[in-house]
Amino acid sequence: MQPADRLIDNLASLATVGDDGGFTVVHDAAIAIRDGHIEAVGPREEVHAAVELADGAEVIDATGLSAVPGLVDCHTHIVYGGNRIHEFDLRAQGADYERIAAEGGGIKASVRMTREATDEQLLAAATKRLARMRALGTTTAEVKSGYGLSAEHEARMLRTARAAGDAAGVRTTLTCLALHSTPPEADSPDAYVDTAIAEILPACDGLADSADVFLERGVFDVEQSRRFLSAARDRGLRLRLHADQFSEMGAIPLAVELGAASVDHLEATGADGVRALADSDVIGVGLPVAALTLKRPMPPLREIIDAGGRVALATDANPGSAPCLSLPTTMHLACTQMGLSCAEALAAATHGGAAVLGLDDQVGRLAVGYKADVVLVDDPDWRQLIAQLGAEPARVITGRSEEHTSELQSHSDLVCRLLLEKK
Repeated sequence: MQPADRLIDNLASLATVGDDGGFTVVHDAAIAIRDGHIEAVGPREEVHAAVELADGAEVIDATGLSAVPGLVDCHTHIVYGGNRIHEFDLRAQGADYERIAAEGGGIKASVRMTREATDEQLLAAATKRLARMRALGTTTAEVKSGYGLSAEHEARMLRTARAAGDAAGVRTTLTCLALHSTPPEADSPDAYVDTAIAEILPACDGLADSADVFLERGVFDVEQSRRFLSAARDRGLRLRLHADQFSEMGAIPLAVELGAASVDHLEATGADGVRALADSDVIGVGLPVAALTLKRPMPPLREIIDAGGRVALATDANPGSAPCLSLPTTMHLACTQMGLSCAEALAAATHGGAAVLGLDDQVGRLAVGYKADVVLVDDPDWRQLIAQLGAEPARVITGRSEEHTSELQSHSDLVCRLLLEKK
């Protein structure tokens, strides 16, 4: 028997996806941790019988609290310069997203401000956002590029995301979203796809884990997306698609064809798309904050689940259409606006998100051998984290060897590291 170095004891309850894929709630529970991984979890008496504590082990008395897995946000855009608050005000006065984008706002505005921002400005802002996400329960987050749209700036965004995750104590996976929009210097979308394949993907080697495209009317079409995603797959990257946000353009059949991990948004997905997702291994990612903000229909996650498909939830945290860093708020919307149960919402924001990122054997569950990422809820009933709009965890514990790397590395050290990595 190996001694545990940390014990979360006296939990009123814990909730997680179980070994069989079903949802499990355990009352009067405990979690034993060794070297950042879960050594034992379940009923308190069983955990106490299964482990011994090392000398000096930390014992966390969780009386009156409940526990859920660290939340996994599988779709975010938290590296960007400036802000788009004025667009929020314009939408409040009746302007729609596509009109704002056509007039030079939206993604194009963020590209301009991100390119203009210094390394230090980008890193400080991204670190602040990730630290806030961690305080709200997110322990693993995917971070996309897509506001650089050149080899230099896309790679800079990914380096910034990695450094910010280290500083904030959030595990990050990185996605090259080179096909987010066509940059102003490109002759045409087709010409830009050529540039993305020839220049941006190579610049992101060793940085990106995945590649993504915005397959939408007025942005990129199926053939352009296929070319880029095929090239990304050849470089060993996991495939993602932003799609069906405003129109169905054939994204789901393309995702199935290419074996993509997910299709994200789905506000415009119809019955055929639901069936196609349910009959495939592609995960449907719902982004209800974006749907709410842009007054779009909610993604059909209820229908996908009922048809036997796999789903995940994410914040879509970004400066325009989803200015939200909170997965608890996202889960609340999934329950109140999309018809998911609390158990379904939590599973989608933990194990579902981990599956999208290819990390479902490491994070997203409270299970032996998994990273010890635990969110403590300030209530005996774990559902309070979802039911109370604006809820925040009582404490967030991670399986990382450092609780807060930001306490160990100065901001200037991180900026110096970013500059060195460029060379």
